[in-house]
Amino acid sequence: MNRTAPVMLPATTPTLDAFRTWSLHLLAFVLPLVNVVFLVSGPHRWWSALLWTMPVWILVVIDNRNRPDFRQPPEDVASWPFDLQLYLLTALQIVNHVLVCVMASKLSVSSWGGFGTTLANLVAVIIVSGTTAGYSGIVIAHELVHRRSATEHFLGRLLLMFVCYEQFATEHVRGHHPRLGTAEDPATARFDEPLKDFIRRTIPAQFKSAWRLEKIRLGDEHMKWNDPRMVRHRVLQGVVGEVLIVLAVLAVFGPLAAAFFLVQARSAIALLETVNYIEHWGITRATRTVTPVDSWDTDNGFTLRTLVGLSRHADHHAQASRPFQKLRYFEQSPKMPLGYYGTVLLAMFRNTEYRKRATAELERCGLGPFRRRDATGASSAPLALDDSHRATGMVA
Repeated sequence: MNRTAPVMLPATTPTLDAFRTWSLHLLAFVLPLVNVVFLVSGPHRWWSALLWTMPVWILVVIDNRNRPDFRQPPEDVASWPFDLQLYLLTALQIVNHVLVCVMASKLSVSSWGGFGTTLANLVAVIIVSGTTAGYSGIVIAHELVHRRSATEHFLGRLLLMFVCYEQFATEHVRGHHPRLGTAEDPATARFDEPLKDFIRRTIPAQFKSAWRLEKIRLGDEHMKWNDPRMVRHRVLQGVVGEVLIVLAVLAVFGPLAAAFFLVQARSAIALLETVNYIEHWGITRATRTVTPVDSWDTDNGFTLRTLVGLSRHADHHAQASRPFQKLRYFEQSPKMPLGYYGTVLLAMFRNTEYRKRATAELERCGLGPFRRRDATGASSAPLALDDSHRATGMVA
């Protein structure tokens, strides 16, 4: 992994530091706004629809060439501008879901030409709208379901219902976080596990785990379907909500729009689980306490700003309620080969190369199957997150 010098800026006042932090995170609006323009101006001719996928590839190129950013966030930054950003991104993503249906309702497959145009627009929706639903919709939902506010948590669940994956709100918070890096966690990819095998395993296992966790929360792991408490089963509520959303799309916009909606949702889910794959691949936790080396992250500044802090995944697992603008950088966590954009594509389309490079990084860090052992044969204990004051990096 290339370790270049951290980004350095001239000393400023705390107010200017806060404004700079907030303004950089406005990059998160780029992809959803591109998607809005794409959908509002559609349907597109086949060549135009394919050209509309270019902004996504441009973002990948920018991410791959972006400078690392090791700066630590200001601790005293006001939270309301960042909360407002989350609410605006939530509203924008719901609008995007509706616009997908509106555009699709204008398409037709009644002729050969119409079929070709529809197919090209579908490909563009998979790439542009599916990426937006994953990187903007699910990433924002991920931030919101970790919030203590009931309203914010519900908004996160609502965003997940729009991609037919509401169980993530339960499994991620109450299943994945306590169990990451263990054999009991279906969202932790095993060492040398190919992406296709991980996705085939993790999706049903996460749903089953979330369903069980809700039954336990309600007081009986073995409760029957007709138990009155099942009305409060959040995963069941999510499934009902997803079915109602799809039926509403079918009734209002027609079957083609429903197909577009579901394909977009499938793309977002595949993107989410690829992100899960690269965030914990090959790592086995050696301690009861979560440590900075139990999650992969990246020092890529573009990923940090466009994906609302998702790149600082080690600190997210240190304190899940810490808002995205305050996530810290840890030098000792294993680093992805590229930013999230590039690493996701590497894992998807060159998985053997991804696993080769990830294996080399685990070996460099002494993690996973390469965990260093002391003279007694016991695994050496990594730094615990209780020692968070030892996080490295320059304060902005």
